[in-house]
Amino acid sequence: MKVILFGATGMVGQGVLRECLAGPDIEQVLAIGRSATGLRHPKLIEAIHADFLNFGPMESRMAGYDTCFFCLGVASLGMKEQDYRRITYGFTLAAAETLLRLNPAMTFIYVSGMGTDGSGTAKGSLMWARVKGETENALLRMPFKAAFMLRPALIVPGQGIRSKTRITRVFYIVLGPVLPLLYSLAPKYVTTTEQLGRAMIKLACDGGDKRVLENADINRV
Repeated sequence: MKVILFGATGMVGQGVLRECLAGPDIEQVLAIGRSATGLRHPKLIEAIHADFLNFGPMESRMAGYDTCFFCLGVASLGMKEQDYRRITYGFTLAAAETLLRLNPAMTFIYVSGMGTDGSGTAKGSLMWARVKGETENALLRMPFKAAFMLRPALIVPGQGIRSKTRITRVFYIVLGPVLPLLYSLAPKYVTTTEQLGRAMIKLACDGGDKRVLENADINRV
């Protein structure tokens, strides 16, 4: 299986990339991002791209892939809805539309979040939940071979993995000592970067009985 990965330098993307490079089912990973991962591996190809609303210059490199793992995202804290929508909805749909045209038999797996509003009403009180929900619904309407929306809750990063966002790093430093306890006591609300990455690979290889997976579903897979 040949995978395109977006968001490989983020906390979630780092974990997914590690599982892809270690997984025997993955032949090649094309990591598309604005900066390099800093990793070297025989399976890994990196492509630096600046404009995530226009993938025209990248099309020749994006053809011939089986799966997309879309892990790119941004925290909504302090952001205006227009700016958050541009990244969360705009970047995701620009990539998905390009990939669907180039690889119509592709599986597209999107990392969303627990609490996402998938009702389609766009009237929820939480801005990020509405925008995430609209993004999920748009992806589910696209005629990919398969599309899965993953909604993790608290994600425990694997060893050595750190968020690029300062507030997230502080959050994990403070919670670090109790994370193993939370994971054992509340598996419905806690997963790990390893489990998330392995679940994505499993879904890409074997499919699944749900198109929208909550945290407990991710751990089950």
